Amino acid sequence: MANLKEIRTRITSVKTTRQVTSAMKVVSAAKLKKAQDAILQIRPYAMKLSGLLSTLSCILEDSDDSEYTVRRNPEKVLIVVISSNRGLCGGFNSYVTKKAMALAKTTYKEQWKAGKVSFLVIGKQAEKILRSYDFSPEASHNELFDHLTFESVSVIAQQLMVDFVSGKYDRIELVYNNFINAAFQEQVTEQFLPVLPVASKLKASNNVNYIFEPSLEYIVEKLIPRSLMIQFYKALLNSHAAEHGARMTAMHKATDNATELINELTLNFNKARQAAITNAILEVTNGAEALNG
Repeated sequence: MANLKEIRTRITSVKTTRQVTSAMKVVSAAKLKKAQDAILQIRPYAMKLSGLLSTLSCILEDSDDSEYTVRRNPEKVLIVVISSNRGLCGGFNSYVTKKAMALAKTTYKEQWKAGKVSFLVIGKQAEKILRSYDFSPEASHNELFDHLTFESVSVIAQQLMVDFVSGKYDRIELVYNNFINAAFQEQVTEQFLPVLPVASKLKASNNVNYIFEPSLEYIVEKLIPRSLMIQFYKALLNSHAAEHGARMTAMHKATDNATELINELTLNFNKARQAAITNAILEVTNGAEALNG
């Protein structure tokens, strides 16, 4: 059994750690509330935009495809991995990064063998994990989480659209943590480009003749890029909220574990102190008996 000084030092160390984890839990809870509010604010706009695309998909059945819906043989693939810049959030970063690597090695097995699968990372932790597995990201945009705004995110989304239209990539996939609640995040894979056809519920009952100004083609030309930017922004907002939820849960568990460890160490300390007192009493008693012959 360790001596009293060692146990007392360890108790002090664990108490300090518990203070840190408890403070981080409170901070993550506050940030989670803001991140959830951001998702709730963008959700009605995103749903309305999706509804407009559904309506237009009925009208444009026989029209030429947009440049963002062109389907090519996916010879060159880009996987966008969204993680976080900081750790201490459980398996949040490792799970999403491993899902991205699994996507490259399974779904795009042939392209991976040919060296035609690239990674773009958003978050320092994913970049670090990928490099540890000898996956070299083509680019990184870790600065997005410093000021997560639609304006900063739309710049990256527009560049991805340009890369797809120019033929640099034939398919672009998003891999990120989808926020379910504070205790659960779901790792999802979402095709960003080409745009998947929208299954419209209005197809059978849409008998309304719409008048479009300035023109249907112009609206589609502006609407699809806007929808893609919103989709990309939503993915980042979901990942951002999921990060704080995962960190809050991880710090809550760490705080509970620290409390249990403190209780265990305190019990060991009391046992060790009682044993030391008993030994001291025995020594005094034995000494007294020796003096009395």
